[in-house]
Amino acid sequence: MSKQELPIIDASGPGTACCAPLACKPLSETEAAELAPLFKAIADPVRLRLLSLIACHEGGETCVCDLTAAFDLTPPTISHHLKVLKQAGLIDSERRGTWVYYWINPEVLTRMSALISPASPAPTGTA
Repeated sequence: MSKQELPIIDASGPGTACCAPLACKPLSETEAAELAPLFKAIADPVRLRLLSLIACHEGGETCVCDLTAAFDLTPPTISHHLKVLKQAGLIDSERRGTWVYYWINPEVLTRMSALISPASPAPTGTA
């Protein structure tokens, strides 16, 4: 895997909206146990890319035939990765004739994104 530098985005500039995260308290053990499999499911580069392809597809859903064409992997390997994403609840699917169509589960992604949203900066005291 190649190493790439990620750009640093300044979220404090003009016109940049910032909001407080939905989760403003530490996770309980139960919450962490529930959310860990979701993050584990997207920890694989292929699954993360699949999730991205599905989320960005016009109309909000995509056929598995379009997903397999985007990878240099066998269809069974793509199916395995889609199964992992579906078991985690990140995506859902429906068979339509020969093909299976996939779409994102927005509630699950919203819950995950709330955890990694930047928290409001702590107030600074005056000395």
